[in-house]
Amino acid sequence: MSDYAIGDPQPVAASAPYTYFLPTTTRLNAIAVGDLVQLIIRGIPPGTKYDAERMWVRVTAIDGNAMVGDLDNEPFDIPHLKPGHEIRFRRSDIIAIVLQGAERNRIGLDERRDFWERCLVDRCVLDDGVRVGYLYRTTPDLDEPDDEYPDSGWRIRGEQGDDSDETMEAREVAYVAVGVVLNRDDSWLLLIDAPIGAAFRRNKVSGEFEPVAA
Repeated sequence: MSDYAIGDPQPVAASAPYTYFLPTTTRLNAIAVGDLVQLIIRGIPPGTKYDAERMWVRVTAIDGNAMVGDLDNEPFDIPHLKPGHEIRFRRSDIIAIVLQGAERNRIGLDERRDFWERCLVDRCVLDDGVRVGYLYRTTPDLDEPDDEYPDSGWRIRGEQGDDSDETMEAREVAYVAVGVVLNRDDSWLLLIDAPIGAAFRRNKVSGEFEPVAA
């Protein structure tokens, strides 16, 4: 019986594709012996504090999608695993990669866009499964000097039966990453680079977004 299990990150990535990023195929295919990969590892029996830990493994052998490596850090709560412990895993289990050498470590990093810029969105879109019904892009004005990610300027309203000004003003809103909204409803993704001043409303018959006056 194995003394560890490898967590599968694919279901989480599928449920949050705009905020939970796995390595690109190009980057996965570039892995060679000596490179570092990060895995989700669960101890058997489990730890007392953590269900699983993200840990680095240095690759020692590759056979197609099957890989072997040595644990490269000290677990916090899996006392029977130590640095150097042999770990077997699949390419699809990998959640992060450090390729050896500055040039190699750039491979595949520019293939995917991230969506960490912030936006203002109705809570009903995030919490209640309400579709985006109206969105507009204004001059960003919610930035703070020490913010890691800037305000995108997007203001996103949920589509509900009563879209009167009074009802919309009463809705609870959240300031979150654009990717969090896209995880719930990405039907407006093609509009994301629209300029400041753009506004769109979903046609209730066709379901398509149409430009409107801001």
